[in-house]
Amino acid sequence: MSSENGQEGDTGGRDAAASGGEQLALIRDTVRKAKEPRARPRTWRGAPLAEGLPVARVLVDKGLLHLDQFFDYAVPAAMDEQAQPGVRVRVRFGARVVKGRREGGTLHDGFIVERRADSDFHGPLAPLAQVLSSEQVLTAPLLALCRQVADRYAGALADVVQLAVPPRMARAERDPSPDPRPDPPPPGPGSWTRYATGPAYLQALARGDTPRAVWLALPGPHWPQELAVALATALAAGRGALAVLPDGRAAARVDAALTALIGEGRHVLLTADAGPEERYRRWLAVSRGTVRGVVGTRAAMFAPVSDLGLVALWDDGDSSHAELHAPQPHAREVLLLRAREQHTAFLLGGVTSTVEGAQLVDSGWALPLAASREQVRAAAPLVRTVSDADQARDEAARAARLPTLAWRVTREALAHGPVLVQVPRRGYVPKLACDRCREPARCAACAGPLEVGEQGGTPACSWCGRPAADWSCAECGGFRLRAQVVGARRTAEELGRAFPGVPVRTSGRDTVLATVGDAPALVVATPGAEPVADGPGYAAALLLDGWALLNRPDLRAGEEALRRWALAAALVRPASEGGAVVVTAEPTLRPVQALVRWDPAGHALRELAERAELRFPPVARMASVAGPPAAVADLADTVRLPPGADLLGPVPATAPPGRPRGEVWERLLFRVPPGSGAALAAALKEAQVLRATRGAPGPALVRIDPPDIG
Repeated sequence: MSSENGQEGDTGGRDAAASGGEQLALIRDTVRKAKEPRARPRTWRGAPLAEGLPVARVLVDKGLLHLDQFFDYAVPAAMDEQAQPGVRVRVRFGARVVKGRREGGTLHDGFIVERRADSDFHGPLAPLAQVLSSEQVLTAPLLALCRQVADRYAGALADVVQLAVPPRMARAERDPSPDPRPDPPPPGPGSWTRYATGPAYLQALARGDTPRAVWLALPGPHWPQELAVALATALAAGRGALAVLPDGRAAARVDAALTALIGEGRHVLLTADAGPEERYRRWLAVSRGTVRGVVGTRAAMFAPVSDLGLVALWDDGDSSHAELHAPQPHAREVLLLRAREQHTAFLLGGVTSTVEGAQLVDSGWALPLAASREQVRAAAPLVRTVSDADQARDEAARAARLPTLAWRVTREALAHGPVLVQVPRRGYVPKLACDRCREPARCAACAGPLEVGEQGGTPACSWCGRPAADWSCAECGGFRLRAQVVGARRTAEELGRAFPGVPVRTSGRDTVLATVGDAPALVVATPGAEPVADGPGYAAALLLDGWALLNRPDLRAGEEALRRWALAAALVRPASEGGAVVVTAEPTLRPVQALVRWDPAGHALRELAERAELRFPPVARMASVAGPPAAVADLADTVRLPPGADLLGPVPATAPPGRPRGEVWERLLFRVPPGSGAALAAALKEAQVLRATRGAPGPALVRIDPPDIG
């Protein structure tokens, strides 16, 4: 039976892996018994049960789709006071009834979702084994949100709850949360006056309305303060406010700006940097209602803010907003659900616009919030391009990988401040090729790509780590290697030789710098790791190897390249103050032109029009199924697709980590017209349940709205 009805066979922990015939007989038997009067349990092995509401409906932390429902347990009288809806409990799951008594089973954690007077199950109920905590962490609104997300992504409710509720820290639960602070005074509009409709948006927030906007932020250092003003305005109106940022550095900037506006104690910062115990302590302050402002990273999208009035998301194109654990929800979609269901204001901001943001505006669901062209020209740096043909004719570019234009701009800018150099790849030489035939160099043992980790280092496999000092090309027999892609460390080394005496700093995965000073320096960074420069910003920026971003076999390659370039260029001073950006990419390409004109909204609208013509996301909804060929074919035969659905593929796919080496995988795409996304998700979930109940072999991994459609 469904989770709404509460049970499937043995609610005290019976396994649901039954055949189709057994399931049909079980349904008929359940319908028959449902017409019979139910007896309320009174005792368990002689021990008295709770009076009034002796049954607890529990969400068991199993995370299996075919067990995605609630289960009933008896509440011993000794646990009556603590066993309230929302608390964590431990229950015995999988027990068998032997001579009228339950035996066996294993202990699992769970949450009480409801107390009841009776049960839909007619056998003996197992009792709750333990109430782990009296803290009601899974509130009714949070449970409803988790159910909506599970349905949206064809996932199990228990998996979503695991993402939404952080692990328990007993010491943090014993500590009292700070007393609620009075609402802060309303802030002034600040730099929001640079946007034509900015002050009107803030006025609507102050009235308690629910304005929805897609905000195209001007380049420069002001966006954290502007986002903080929007959050403070909602808090001053007596409502809760939530902002989700892509990483801890961005969240820290907004946190500092919001603290400067409203003071301490009125909001919390939810990031992994705080540590598990402190983060849980802050989360509890939000759950208990003593704090109504939240700034955080991806996991904060589920923060149980009371009386929520504004949800905001910054830079929704960043891959960090997509959850890695099942069912892999995206922060944008979760906040959209909250805005719709909880009737809150919505603010989607960024230096560029994603196609999904453009669709929100195009559909009329949200309004654009952007500055005039005069304001854009006043805030943006001067952007210049160097094409492939220019580099081929440039002796300096061939000798030092730095075109003459870039070298000249860098030399002039270093007289006034730091220069940012964005390199798409980390490491030293992350990709090698045969010097004779240009065939990519691969490991003889596992066929992984070869790389060089440091100057003078021996080539080694980036997959298995085996050295390849005696490498020879399998295509032509050559034994000399050349750099196919140059990484950030090699670039820093070359720039140090080109500009002797100038400090060179690097920022990447191993060491990410938050800020750099305003003194002349060369700052080499990979995309997303660019530090903020003190003072007026960088004097110039070089965006190297544009082809590495544009040539990726991905539907979002152009959008992502523009986003990464614009985020780096936004750290540069305006053109009126001498700020300049040089991008090494073909100037006729659409993303490059959008950067030169600083027109990311126009680029997103054109991308949206093309997606609509080709029936690509987000206009159409898609889901992917990946796994061994037999498993993918079995799911395709099992699923009952909604009308108008298309099947694309299957095509070869890479097996995820942890699978046997050499295992063959493939991927199948399902595409449905607009408005059928919920039906597609429900059909795929139903098919996964049927596969599990009949013990179908092989994994079939389902992902709704996969971001990596090639």
